[in-house]
Amino acid sequence: MSVNIRKRVDGPGNADHVADAWALKERIRESEGVLKQRRGFFEDAYRRSTTHLLFESPGDADEEERLVGFASARRDGYILFLAVAPEARGRGYGKHLVAEVADDNRSVTCHARASNGAALDFYDHLGFEVQRQISNYYEDGGDAYYLKLGGAGGLTERLSEFLR
Repeated sequence: MSVNIRKRVDGPGNADHVADAWALKERIRESEGVLKQRRGFFEDAYRRSTTHLLFESPGDADEEERLVGFASARRDGYILFLAVAPEARGRGYGKHLVAEVADDNRSVTCHARASNGAALDFYDHLGFEVQRQISNYYEDGGDAYYLKLGGAGGLTERLSEFLR
């Protein structure tokens, strides 16, 4: 079975796919205990950001496309949300989404829960560096790392090559 990937972008003020993004984020939260946000906070942040979305559509025209990943980023390159469906991981979607953000910004930053080893490994693999640790960053008291990629080119440029 062939699968097509479709890219979409919801710019600031556009929330066409916010319900799909919320549903994917909640599915990940329920199974992995990460990406915990209140719905109002999520929707407000989504509407204020640029969100890059990846949809898989099966080759069979009768099947619906489904959201497999998204990254919401502010104008300054700060990633608010990055999510890839568990069954779609390992296909380069996360890297592609970060590259989309990097293509629009000189640097890319984000926070990652200090206890989320999978996310930290992913960001480390891409070349993000820990800038600082923040105690009690999350509402539940969890600690976070503030991570940064790029600055004067470097890996940011290499990541943006995935888009060309």
